[in-house]
Amino acid sequence: MPVVDAAWQEWLRTNAARGCTIDSMIDAMVQTGFAADAAAQAVRGAFDAFGVAASGSAASPVAAGGIEAALPQTAPSAPGGQRTPYAYDGPVARGNTIRAFDRDVQVLMRCERPQVIVFANVLSPEECEEVIERSRHRLKRSTIVDPATGQEDVIRNRTSEGIWYQRGEDAFIERLDQRIASLMNWPVENGEGLQILHYGPTGEYRPHFDYFPPDQPGSTVHTARGGQRVATLVIYLNDVPDGGETIFPEAGLSVAAKQGGAVYFRYMNGQRQLDPLTLHGGAPVRAGDKWIMTKWMRERAYV
Repeated sequence: MPVVDAAWQEWLRTNAARGCTIDSMIDAMVQTGFAADAAAQAVRGAFDAFGVAASGSAASPVAAGGIEAALPQTAPSAPGGQRTPYAYDGPVARGNTIRAFDRDVQVLMRCERPQVIVFANVLSPEECEEVIERSRHRLKRSTIVDPATGQEDVIRNRTSEGIWYQRGEDAFIERLDQRIASLMNWPVENGEGLQILHYGPTGEYRPHFDYFPPDQPGSTVHTARGGQRVATLVIYLNDVPDGGETIFPEAGLSVAAKQGGAVYFRYMNGQRQLDPLTLHGGAPVRAGDKWIMTKWMRERAYV
């Protein structure tokens, strides 16, 4: 049974403020597995808590077209409106050690639902330190994609700073791109450029999805270049003394930041379904700071 966690609280607040109706929001929550009375309590509580006037039970134009798009649940609907279960598949090689281009990488854990794999030794300590030193003086405040417009915005839910490297921009970055593509078993040309992020004390990234919501207009700006995102690899460039885990709240899973290690998760399968269990975030850093490197893979060549 789903719970009203931070992601659902944000969904409730956003859709109440947008003028969606109480009935349409309750129906949407019930479709994703909530009991009807629990959904009704959460929705009515949201209208009260956020001081938003209820818009009645007749579906408004916003509710009719926008409620499903904003839902934190995106598996496609089957005929008759029923959601089909996400079919898990995955290209990552089997075994406890994977040869990734020029390096042997150890598998520490595999989770089937959602598909999450934890690796050790993806980068050497020296490579981690080189990435940090290359990036330290080029950092800018991180952004997110506005789902309505496709523009990049700075928000309080993401308190990090970062930079992007062009894919294969020099020999060092090209070697990392090749290794990561080999580990993820996906074409190197389908990868976005490496993103480096730095989180200071208390820095966090609240739960979110890495894929672009297919029913939201802003997503078309991004899927035009290489299609949908299919999988993510987050590599930890330093040890974090306390906090900073990668969390998967729907799965009750967290991965601690350990230098050179990484967490992989796949959220689009061969049927182009999207897995809502890959809701994830970066927990607040409680001691020290956190450096990570992220690779997103697309379904086609990314230009």
